[in-house]
Amino acid sequence: MTAEPTIKRPRIWSRLPVIHQLRQSVGLQRGMLIVGLTITGIFILTAIFAPLIAPYGFAQLQDAHGDFGAQDPPGGKHLLGTTVGGYDVLSRVIWGAQTALLAILVAVVLSVFLGIVLGVVSGYIGGWLDRVLVVIADAVYAFPTLLLAIVSAIIISQGQSNLFGGILAAGLSITVVFIPQYFRVIRAEAVRIKSEAYVESAKVVGTGVIRIMFRHVLRNATRSLPLIITLNASEAIFTLAALGFLGFGIEPNSAAEWGYDLNKSISDVTSGIWWTSIFPGMAIVLVVLGVTLVGESLNDLADPRLRTRRRAVGVTTLGTISVQGGGALDDEVVDIDELEA
Repeated sequence: MTAEPTIKRPRIWSRLPVIHQLRQSVGLQRGMLIVGLTITGIFILTAIFAPLIAPYGFAQLQDAHGDFGAQDPPGGKHLLGTTVGGYDVLSRVIWGAQTALLAILVAVVLSVFLGIVLGVVSGYIGGWLDRVLVVIADAVYAFPTLLLAIVSAIIISQGQSNLFGGILAAGLSITVVFIPQYFRVIRAEAVRIKSEAYVESAKVVGTGVIRIMFRHVLRNATRSLPLIITLNASEAIFTLAALGFLGFGIEPNSAAEWGYDLNKSISDVTSGIWWTSIFPGMAIVLVVLGVTLVGESLNDLADPRLRTRRRAVGVTTLGTISVQGGGALDDEVVDIDELEA
């Protein structure tokens, strides 16, 4: 007597954001996602362990052997050379990752929180409040992003360029730019979801407005947030670097910032001193590339028109589903959750 096949249920960790998308991806999409996650992971680890990895402090100008030389070429005790101010380039690049990560966290956390709350309230309640918030969001969104960030940084920092004040100013100035994006997405989802049957049922049984908004509407309106967060994180790095390059960033004795270092290396380029600019520039490009690859891969997987289709072939006696990837010659065995969505 043949035993009935059983379906292998997915593990809990396989449904975590990004991990679930990684299991769904195939071919070029999986390659892009893995490369992006690798670069982003290296960036995060570098930022966290900067005090252990960096050979010198971000504002250190001398060691036990004396002062560092200015504009020394790569080699010896300075693997990437020194800047015109006498700072170690490698140390500045490593510590700059920590500054960038802190600014991204401040910007993304604040913009996500404020954008979600305003979007849910505006979309569910509607009326005059919705119209006012939409007009304000559209006005902010229509304003040039970098110019708005510069004005916000000037107002918030009040000329203070220390670590806390600089990161807070940069993070808040970026937050002002990002809030309308989250507001628009969450509001549109809230307007759609509030007419669903389960929301109407919650109203009938007497569920409170606050509970409906944040238990039923919000839970189903945040599916696209991981994609927006990754794309905005790369934009936040560019905005932070632009603020530092234009002179609205953090002073070198308070924290390391890639945009500021690029600004100070402009005159070096014409003199043939390439190491003071190329390494901070490469750090910006690589981090933005990594985060952008993650965001674009998540976008492809979230859009049914872009996601690579998989064709189910049959259920094996082991309880798993045998499928064939688009264009692949060999079948592979995957869990059933890989065919969801």
